[in-house]
Amino acid sequence: MALQLYDTARQAVVPFAPGPVVTMYTCGITPYDSAHLGHAATYLAYDVLQRRLRDLGHETRCVRNITDVDDDILRKARELGVHYLDLAAEEIATFSEQMHALGLLPAWSEPRATSAISDILGFIAKVLEAGYAYRAGDSVYFDASSFARFGELSHLDGAEMLALAAERGGNPEDPNKDDPLDFVLWQPSLADEPAWPSLWGAGRPGWHIECSALAMRELGTTIDLHGGGEDLIFPHHECEAAQSESATGERFVRHWMHVGMVCLDGEKMSKSLGNLVFVRDLLKEHDAAAVRLCVLDQHYRTSWSYTPALLEKAEARLETWRRAGRGDGGLAAVRQCLDSDLDTPGALAALDEEAASGRGVSAAAALLGVDL
Repeated sequence: MALQLYDTARQAVVPFAPGPVVTMYTCGITPYDSAHLGHAATYLAYDVLQRRLRDLGHETRCVRNITDVDDDILRKARELGVHYLDLAAEEIATFSEQMHALGLLPAWSEPRATSAISDILGFIAKVLEAGYAYRAGDSVYFDASSFARFGELSHLDGAEMLALAAERGGNPEDPNKDDPLDFVLWQPSLADEPAWPSLWGAGRPGWHIECSALAMRELGTTIDLHGGGEDLIFPHHECEAAQSESATGERFVRHWMHVGMVCLDGEKMSKSLGNLVFVRDLLKEHDAAAVRLCVLDQHYRTSWSYTPALLEKAEARLETWRRAGRGDGGLAAVRQCLDSDLDTPGALAALDEEAASGRGVSAAAALLGVDL
């Protein structure tokens, strides 16, 4: 059976059959605070996908950006009284250490938004020239109504879009906008914020334009697979697709893959709510391989709630697998499960059966990124 993955835009599990080199872009961190379990769950899903693609003989080029200039990091740097790039450097180093401990494959490229200002300026100029954007109030906005396919990724109606835009930083009440769903490409900086010169005045880029510019600079105009947490579907990825295709006239992403949310006490983990389980804290008290197994015991598309009992189960499972010793038991079963929309819970259950029967499962565990 060919590798099958759920595509957010098509709302169906479909074959994922890229060429020999697979281009992937996953939205990375805004480095203003520590990584939590939700971050780990997102990046582990793409890590397992890469491992299976490599197992199938593909080369993978996974770009994971760093949003080192946006409202959140500038706000946090202001609160702490530090330079925003110093804050970013500290958090990036910590994040990299934690992801390495969890066994993530290194990103093929990890570009920073601040490295792409010239790319962003050229990109905005293309969108303006194509007639999909306008200038107002010292800012440049994308005209969402000008893009006929706006909404085809998220499948949301106007009211749902407006509600999510308000919740996720879209600022629909901005009086300079022609329409509340329009979004900013370039904006003036506050007095204590970084600013770059442009044809439209000194300022800084909007959030969405950063990822479009970085993705195309690193991987080209059309990407095999793009994704992140499901909370990025709208507005971030919807806006990315609209502005990218408006600028190039080409399809931006062949396959959209999104990961469910991790919750705590019934609420999605988020920095705004403060209900976070930090990766650093879990790694202090638990084997990193057990943390990885705890996450992989949940299907990537399903939102789930973390409890300490899940990690205890993962530690017991890890010990059982290690006692079974080395061997290739369950490898075929794991491959089959991964080809069925990355069914990692099914893969783990298959290895439980093999280990319980005394067969070593080290090869199959390694395909899941677990070193026994």
